[in-house]
Amino acid sequence: MFNSTIFGPIHSRRLGVSLGVNLGPDDGKVCSFDCLYCEAGFNSQGTGSTGLPARNKVEEKLRQKLSEMKESGQHLDVITFSGNGEPTLHPDFPGIIDDTLRLRDEFFPDAKVSVLTNSTKIFSPEIADALKKVDNNILKLDSAVEDTMRLIDRPNSPQFTVDKVVEALQQFSGSGIIQTMFLRGTHNGIAVDNTTRQELDALIRAYNLIKPKSIMIYSLDRSTPEEKLVKVERQELEKIGRLIEDKTGINVSVA
Repeated sequence: MFNSTIFGPIHSRRLGVSLGVNLGPDDGKVCSFDCLYCEAGFNSQGTGSTGLPARNKVEEKLRQKLSEMKESGQHLDVITFSGNGEPTLHPDFPGIIDDTLRLRDEFFPDAKVSVLTNSTKIFSPEIADALKKVDNNILKLDSAVEDTMRLIDRPNSPQFTVDKVVEALQQFSGSGIIQTMFLRGTHNGIAVDNTTRQELDALIRAYNLIKPKSIMIYSLDRSTPEEKLVKVERQELEKIGRLIEDKTGINVSVA
C-alpha cells in the first residue's frame, strides 16, 4: 500500500526515476479490478477511511514536492499515476491531468507524465481524452482470452469483456502503450498461465488490431496477494517479446 498521495521518487524498472501520484485513499484500495498479482493487495481490505484526495490537495502536494526536488537539484524522468487502485476512477481525473501537465512544464519540462491504467474507464470520452494528453498512456491487457482475463484481473463489472476492451483500445492506435503481465500458478485450485501458445496467439491478434505505439511486457517483481503465482523469468520473457515483435512489427520492451 502507498500511504500518501505523492510518493517517491523511486527507480522504476520500466520508467526510470519516477515520482508517484496515488489518486486512491491513503489507507485502503479503490479499483475496478481485483488482480491476483496486485502489489496493493486484494480489494477485500476495504476502501479505508481517508477517501480519495481532493484535486486541489493533489495539486498542492505535487507542487510542493516538485519544488523541493528542483531546488535540491534532483533528477526526474517521469511523474507516474499508479497507487492504491485505478487512477482513472477519481472523479476529477481529467482536471488532475491538466494540473499535472502544467506543473511538469513549470518545474521539470523534460520529464514525462505516465498513467498506468487497467483500461476499464477508456469507454468514457472524458477519460480517453485525458489519457491522450499524457506522454505515456500505459494500458493494461493481460490476456485476450476471456476466461483467463477474468481469472487474472477479476474485473468488478460483468460488462467488461476482452472483445469490448480490445475494440476500445483501438482509439489509442499509434499512441498508447499496451502493458501485459505474464505469470503462472494457481488460484483456488485453478491453473493460471497466460504464456501458452494459445494465449500468445490471442494477444498477438489483439495487438495487431490495437496497433499501439509499443508493447511493454513484464512479470512478478514483488509479493502478491495470491501466493501461488510464479514469476516468468527474463530469458523466457525476452523470447516471448521476440515472438510478439516478429508477428506484429511493434516494438516490445521487457521489464
